[in-house]
Amino acid sequence: MNIELDITPLKDWGFNFKNPLVISGPCSAETPEQVMETVKGVAKHPLVSVIRAGIWKPRTRPNSFEGIGVEGLSWLVDAGKEVGLPVATEIANAKHAEEALKAGVDILWIGARSTVNPFGMQEIADALQGIDVPVIVKNPINPDLELWIGGMERIHKAGIKKLAAIHRGFSSYVKSEYRNKPQWEIALELRRKLPNLPIICDPSHICGTTEFLLQVSQKAMDLNFDGLMIESHINPKVALSDAKQQVTPTELYALLDALVLRNTSTDNPFFLNKLDELRDVIDSIDKDVISLFAKRMGIAREIGQYKKENNITIFQSDRWENIIKSRISEGTDKGLSEDFMESLLNNIHSESIRSQTETMNKVEAN
Repeated sequence: MNIELDITPLKDWGFNFKNPLVISGPCSAETPEQVMETVKGVAKHPLVSVIRAGIWKPRTRPNSFEGIGVEGLSWLVDAGKEVGLPVATEIANAKHAEEALKAGVDILWIGARSTVNPFGMQEIADALQGIDVPVIVKNPINPDLELWIGGMERIHKAGIKKLAAIHRGFSSYVKSEYRNKPQWEIALELRRKLPNLPIICDPSHICGTTEFLLQVSQKAMDLNFDGLMIESHINPKVALSDAKQQVTPTELYALLDALVLRNTSTDNPFFLNKLDELRDVIDSIDKDVISLFAKRMGIAREIGQYKKENNITIFQSDRWENIIKSRISEGTDKGLSEDFMESLLNNIHSESIRSQTETMNKVEAN
């Protein structure tokens, strides 16, 4: 079910945004010189439409660099004026919003650690009531789509129509190659529920290092995201925060130039006809798959009935372990990814347990 929000398209925000929209600049404002040099560097690329810098940095531990504070706002605004581009910074509370707007910041974004807190989001929304300023909301640190949407609804109810989302990945206890797991499906579900909402990808925070920046940026473009937020520093080696994930302006140019920007549609009749043919095949296969799943669940209910009659528990760990290993192996042999097979099997198993539980606890009529 789609959610109805009156959202202003990016092209009507009042800025000369390029397509895709690229937001770049240092993770943190550190000195006036560092901000100005970095901004002058990144602004030379034609795709860069907005300058960013963190002023207040919500860090996990209290003894790390937590941002330069209010004095950095003027450095950011001055740098934006120097290159003729709008500037954006992160706010985490109502006071930050007040200080940023007073300094002349053009665009505000709300970070993942703030989006996770509905009370804080409401306080920010109250502070922005009646103010015509663009606001971009990052996903919460945990993979909770409703919490993300709820945060944007609070901002929208304050009268903010220039609204967008930033996908920066989600925290996970399990270590992976990413700092924050992309979990692209959550961002795509957001697009399904809010089709008019611009979504910008933050590869810097997804990756945590520069190694996979191009790969993640390209995937965002292939998934039809509206833009990218990429952190850049004139000398990342001496950056006071997130040094490993920032690129130099020169490295930023190379990354942006390497992107393959694809069309969202075409009038080519051959392509459209072929696409329709292949989609018809997929529709037919999906019907077969659904029928097979339904048949499988029917067998699961029958098994549940036998277990009930013989007073046997639903979950049999040895059987489940065998299924996981054998089915994943069969799937990967056929070109399916291990992650996909594991996710599919877990969903099937969950539905099977639900079905067997219902069967085993059903009260028989006298």
